[in-house]
Amino acid sequence: MSDEPNLLGDYVRARRELVTPEQVGIPAVGLRRVPGLRREEVAMLAGISADYYLRLEQGRDRNPSVQVLESLARVLRLDDEATAHLLRLGAAKPRRPRRRPRRETVPAGIAQLVATLPLPAHIEGRYFDVLAVNALASALSPRLAVGANRLRDLFLDPAEHALYPDWESATVDLVAGFRESVGTDLDDPRFIELVGELSLASPRFSRLWARHDVRTCAGASMRLDHPQVGALQLKVERLGVSAAPGQVLVIHHPAPGTDSADKLSLLASASQTRAPTAQLTGSVWWKGNASTPRPEL
Repeated sequence: MSDEPNLLGDYVRARRELVTPEQVGIPAVGLRRVPGLRREEVAMLAGISADYYLRLEQGRDRNPSVQVLESLARVLRLDDEATAHLLRLGAAKPRRPRRRPRRETVPAGIAQLVATLPLPAHIEGRYFDVLAVNALASALSPRLAVGANRLRDLFLDPAEHALYPDWESATVDLVAGFRESVGTDLDDPRFIELVGELSLASPRFSRLWARHDVRTCAGASMRLDHPQVGALQLKVERLGVSAAPGQVLVIHHPAPGTDSADKLSLLASASQTRAPTAQLTGSVWWKGNASTPRPEL
């Protein structure tokens, strides 16, 4: 058997375990020793042989047709984004030699835009590292700082956890968005390091990662419980940076005339006395916390 990662097999197995017999019209009779659907049930519903499906799941056949993948997507109840991810896995090329960490540099004009926006704003890289941030965003959360990582903070920092009343749903969305951002590029050293660290340190991350959920991080509403101003209801917009593929401009904004808008104005007044945050100019590898000095970049 090939020593290549079995991305396709791992994905369909994880999704198979999340579909109940009732969801696909199969009577749940007797004791079932596996979560979700059995392999032979998936094969039957997808119109393929049980032996062929077993080879796919075990990584012994890595070249399924688009028609087979679309049939599996239907049986596994995948939405459009998850189906697109499945098709990418089915078309993935053999693993390339391990590369050096990618350098993520924010374009100078984008960094200037972030610094001058009158709303909390920051730039995230493809691994959810914070690459640039303005003072108002740091006032919203001190963990929004250049060199920090949104996954690491949300899962491992108690203060960031406390900021989110809807922490459980926020972590679901973040992990699904991370898998979408990384795609099939799982040999990247940055990815390997980050997933390994979080899997060991956070049982919740490990459970969510094992689900193989895929979802684009898009605009949404969110609640924050800010230690200074209390409850905030904000909208979050995520805009791709065309000059730097993989980077996203994240902007938080309240509905005009609301209590949240007034509270954000208070935070803005306080943040005006703080020095602007510098742009990150290299790859993000720092893993420290508040007690660990961040290296000069």
